[in-house]
Amino acid sequence: MRSIIFFDIDGTLATEDERAFIPESTRQAIAETRKRGNLTFVNSGRTTFNIPPRIKELGFDGYICGCGTYIEYNNEVLLYHALEKDYCRRLAELVRTFNITPVYEWKDGYFFDDKCPKTVGLDYFMNVFVDQGIDVNGRVEDEGFVFDKFVVWCNENTDFEGFRKAISKDFSIIDRGGGFYENVPLGFTKATAIHHLLKVLDIPIDRAYAIGDSMNDLPMLEAVPNSIAMGGAETIYPYVSYITTPIEEDGIANALRHYELI
Repeated sequence: MRSIIFFDIDGTLATEDERAFIPESTRQAIAETRKRGNLTFVNSGRTTFNIPPRIKELGFDGYICGCGTYIEYNNEVLLYHALEKDYCRRLAELVRTFNITPVYEWKDGYFFDDKCPKTVGLDYFMNVFVDQGIDVNGRVEDEGFVFDKFVVWCNENTDFEGFRKAISKDFSIIDRGGGFYENVPLGFTKATAIHHLLKVLDIPIDRAYAIGDSMNDLPMLEAVPNSIAMGGAETIYPYVSYITTPIEEDGIANALRHYELI
């Protein structure tokens, strides 16, 4: 019976430093497990347009993006939770009242709001995108403004309690640390997408595996019985069923070999 394996990106498939290094053993392991009939999926908080080409070149069967708001399998979209344009515009106007800095993430791009405070985090975010060739010209005022999820940075003048009360009616607010928050429509997580896929593809839960490296991956790791932490990711060791070697010490290959997936 075939198995299904879910992978985080940064720190799992590729190193988190400027090299974004992908070990050759990772490439070979993914190719080998697919040859054996197993399915491989990226499971990321990134929206679909922001999956790097170097990751796609590894040859995945599908992608879970936007924290479960988008699922693609064999180039077919199985699920996409789209927010209405009018709602997006109303929410952006509301967010402006809390002295907070948003970036709105859509499946096809990013939108920024020049009427909100600038932050070091936002500047870094935009510089990274420019270096990666990602368009940073999208603005809330654009006719095509719409989003699937969004992130915010707080500052010393942010009314976070007001923001929380207003947004939590429709969004899960995930604390990423350092005054940075990810906001995902209620009812959507990396875990809900896994369960949706297992049902659609008729794969039993005991044949599901997930590999990650940070607390951001907990919903995915806790959704399956076969959860794997990359070596060095000590914060998630208590939550997983297996700890593999670090990424540059054949971590992915060793994990798949441990479970006889290659």
